[in-house]
Amino acid sequence: MSEVLVKPLRTVRTRTWLWGAGAVVLLALPFYLDRFWLQAGLFAMAAAIGAIGINLVTGATGQLSMGHAFFLAVGAYAYCVFAADGGDGLTGLGLPAWLAAVLAVLVAGAAGGLFSPISGRLSGAYLGIATLALVFIGQHVMFNAHDLTGGANGRDVPPLSLFGLTFDDRELLVAAVPFGSAEKLWYAGLVLLAAGALFARGVLRGRPGRAMNAIRDHRIAAGVLGVPVARHRAAVFVLSSMYAGLAGVLLALVFQRTVPDYFGITLSLEYLAMIVIGGLGSVSGAVAGAVFVSLLPQLLTRYSDALPLVSAPGTGGIAPGEASRYLYGAAVVLVVLFLPGGLVGTAARRRVTTQPGEER
Repeated sequence: MSEVLVKPLRTVRTRTWLWGAGAVVLLALPFYLDRFWLQAGLFAMAAAIGAIGINLVTGATGQLSMGHAFFLAVGAYAYCVFAADGGDGLTGLGLPAWLAAVLAVLVAGAAGGLFSPISGRLSGAYLGIATLALVFIGQHVMFNAHDLTGGANGRDVPPLSLFGLTFDDRELLVAAVPFGSAEKLWYAGLVLLAAGALFARGVLRGRPGRAMNAIRDHRIAAGVLGVPVARHRAAVFVLSSMYAGLAGVLLALVFQRTVPDYFGITLSLEYLAMIVIGGLGSVSGAVAGAVFVSLLPQLLTRYSDALPLVSAPGTGGIAPGEASRYLYGAAVVLVVLFLPGGLVGTAARRRVTTQPGEER
């Protein structure tokens, strides 16, 4: 076998072993980590799912969306409405939790579908401003539709229940290790993230992905070649909204309470930062950027006592959340100026340059 064929084969085998080892580590983590790290990982998983969704719109199709937080809120609150039994005085339909989660994702997609005629015809800053309006509308509804959202105080989130297993804080012993809600949700989050990443990867590598990239690179030329531009833009926006709805459901289950303040413009900007830092148009880039942006404030909070200038909120100095925004804001600037492909694009280019004998 020629050297040209042997090197790619070895690379594939190495990647397979690395993916397998990574999967084993992720599956074993709930047996060794405490609740803080598991919750941090779950926040990163939820952020990664949402980042994959916005990357389909902004990274792959070239459509600026600043309303991602709105669709996360739709998914989170829709799950609460469908799954709650109304015992707290708020609206609740009492549906099975797994069905409520599925319906919440569909409702988020339907909300994106209602907006899709606009997203299919607007582009650039105009679409960004239009989607930004969704965040302000959503904030108004969340603060004032008390029967649905609980108002400013939010509402409790019913635990997920699937196949007779309830993902709550009641301990379940597994190999003599007590499993609470974080441990149980860890595996649900892994399944959802893996499924979402594989589906998005299939979309981007298939015919729809080629059409999306053509629209991003040159909309008029794509239309001349027969690509239905408005239809593809609208369909991608609906798909992105469903990803956001799924991320909202997972976030609600981790937080165990939804509050309107969380789903503001800052959250939408954080999602844009995720895909820019990780790499536009890449599923792995969306995951990498989501991990970086979502974990940074939690790590700064955890180790604020040992870090210079960073202090606990209300004690003077720079709060961890504020410091994290400075850091990933600076990261966005550095990526735009020096690493236009993001973290994943830079790593890919380095692999190619270090292995010049391989076929690209």
